[in-house]
Amino acid sequence: MNILVTGGAGFIGGHLTEAFLRDGHDVVVLDNFDPFYGIGIKHRTVDQCRTVARSNGATLSVVEGDVRDAETVTGLVADADVVFHQAAQAGVRTSVERPRTVTAINVNGTVNVLQSALDGDVERLVLASSSSVYGKPVALPYHEDHPKAPISPYGVSKLAGEHYARVYHELHGLPVVSLRYFTVYGPRMRPNMAISNFVSRCYNGQPPVVYGDGRQTRDFTFVDDVVDANRTLLTTDVADGEVLNVGSTDTIEIRRLAELVRDQLAPDQSVEFVDAQKGDADHTHADVSKARDLIGYEPSTTIEDGVERFIEWYRRNREWYEPLVASG
Repeated sequence: MNILVTGGAGFIGGHLTEAFLRDGHDVVVLDNFDPFYGIGIKHRTVDQCRTVARSNGATLSVVEGDVRDAETVTGLVADADVVFHQAAQAGVRTSVERPRTVTAINVNGTVNVLQSALDGDVERLVLASSSSVYGKPVALPYHEDHPKAPISPYGVSKLAGEHYARVYHELHGLPVVSLRYFTVYGPRMRPNMAISNFVSRCYNGQPPVVYGDGRQTRDFTFVDDVVDANRTLLTTDVADGEVLNVGSTDTIEIRRLAELVRDQLAPDQSVEFVDAQKGDADHTHADVSKARDLIGYEPSTTIEDGVERFIEWYRRNREWYEPLVASG
């Protein structure tokens, strides 16, 4: 099968690319290699994927380009059987500072992918969305029908992408599924995320820093569970036109997460609290029953196990990863 992964050199996109190559699929990656964080992480991801491709008799092609370029997107989608659209300007806090950029990439870029998928007659398009679409909770956990009131331009952009996907499905029958990710973490994650920052600071004799009072709760989802949800959509069409939550086994308070990392790496350190930042949701918690019913999604990694796995990966890769964490 020929698969296109936009943003395929990024964190989630890179793990998807690696998984598809292990399964023997041919993959084309479209990525603009934006230095939003240490670009070396993306190059490491591509190198890893090339190694996997050679070991499994699969073909990997990497195209440096942008989803805002409709001509590039159209040409790549035309040769794909399935498209996984992961490319986005990530970062809630970044979106508060650069809303026009977020809109151009996350909304206009997504429309380019949708239109190209329609014109190219793809078998399936999977769109990466986010729990940021929910905003302030009316009730927890979030079911897919929960009211949406995003509190950041990033959340707005992701909700707009979902609506465009819905319209393309309803008007044209485009086989598209939107997956709402809940705070994904794991190896090669963005270095400005909470878990990677906590680990880095503790390894370097510094206290983990928590924004606000730390009572915010998050549904942290290990990247392997996210990969499983996406891989399932290669072989099933039961979710066409649907939006599905992709979350974890439970939630955790941010301050407890900081303590969990601290206790493993630097038990004598305190936890430092600083002012909360704009655009961050107070709570996220996924109801994954719809994804369980439709595609058999069953998250299997607890936050305790996932943090332990990330710390072990960090330890083995600290030499190249940590300077990038420091440079954010």
